Amino acid sequence: MGQQDSGFSAGTVLLSFFIGGIIGAGVAMLTTPKTGEETRRLIKDFAEDARDRAEEYVGHVKDTASTYVDKGKELIDKEKNIISKAVEAGKEAYEREKQG
Repeated sequence: MGQQDSGFSAGTVLLSFFIGGIIGAGVAMLTTPKTGEETRRLIKDFAEDARDRAEEYVGHVKDTASTYVDKGKELIDKEKNIISKAVEAGKEAYEREKQG
C-alpha cells in the first residue's frame, strides 16, 4: 500500500524541532545555577545564536520557495506551449476539413 500523508510538511517538522530546541535550551539555561552576569551573557549569546539560525532557516526557505516557483513557471510555460501547439493543430485540421 502507499505511504499515508500525515499532513505535516518537512518544513513544519523542522521548524517544530527548531522551536523546541530553542525552548529547551532556554529553560536549561535559566535553571542552571549561575551568577546574574553569567546568565545575562548566556541569554545574549543564546539570543544571537537563535537569531542567526532563524535567519539561516528563513534564507533556506526562501531559496527553496524560489526554486519551486521557478520550476512552476517552467512547467506552466511548457504546458502553455503544448496547449498552443494543440490549438494550432486543431485549427489547421479544421481548415483542411472545411476546404476538403
